[in-house]
Amino acid sequence: MFRLVGPVLAAFWVFASLLACDDSDGSDGTFYIAGIPDQHATKLARRYKALTAYLSEELGVAVEYVPTIDYAATVVGFKRGDIHMAWFGGLTGVQARLAVPDSVAIAQRPIDTEFHSRFIVQSGLDIANLADLKGLTFTFGSESSTSGHLMPRHFMIKAGVNPDTDLDGLPNFSGSHDKTWKLVESGAFQAGALNEAVWEAALQAERIDTDKVTEFYTTPAYFDYNWTIRGDSDARFGNGFIERVRWALITLGEDNFEILELFSTESFIETDNSNYTVIDQIAKSLGIVK
Repeated sequence: MFRLVGPVLAAFWVFASLLACDDSDGSDGTFYIAGIPDQHATKLARRYKALTAYLSEELGVAVEYVPTIDYAATVVGFKRGDIHMAWFGGLTGVQARLAVPDSVAIAQRPIDTEFHSRFIVQSGLDIANLADLKGLTFTFGSESSTSGHLMPRHFMIKAGVNPDTDLDGLPNFSGSHDKTWKLVESGAFQAGALNEAVWEAALQAERIDTDKVTEFYTTPAYFDYNWTIRGDSDARFGNGFIERVRWALITLGEDNFEILELFSTESFIETDNSNYTVIDQIAKSLGIVK
């Protein structure tokens, strides 16, 4: 039996993902949404199955979830018009709005107004602050992650730690937040940084062996996740469509508890592009955004 392995398998999935997006430009009347793949695919599938059903009923149009292979692919799909709205992190939201200048951030969770990254370490290591990370092996999340890379890198540099020269080798990129804590817990890396919501949810579910991994630092607050929609959505789906989508998101309530729980929140609130100016500035200062 023929099997795809290694780089061949990766190339196949990239090609398949692009093919799957070829007809998803909204010309068939479908509103295509996506989200950065920051957690396990099974949880993401449950999250978006519930949300697409709700949005379809509220908006009166077909709504379909477009899985993406990584953070960058979500931004590319949005740029191409294959995705009309996406649940982005702060950084990917900035990248998407730069790629499609008329796009707008319309909603976020209350927690996203004051989001944090958590730094974790193997239990038993004598780590008290970020400066103590020097000489350790370290893993970020995705390279395009706000809470798993951009802001942790920013705060490490402020603490005098250059992630590219002061660690034991170059930092790793796990690809998602749940993989980050698992890599530290397993001993593959001595320390890492990840999204606070993922960390807290895993702790509450007792999925983390705290005898093996523990948190030691929480960053200052910053704006993070947001729903960003393409500015041409009104032209595609009718005048006022963007505001109807915003309203559908911010009026999610107790009757839609499952959806809110899957997004680790009790509600969505309004937001706008200006809230992510600092993220934009930091990304440019680090050369991550041009």
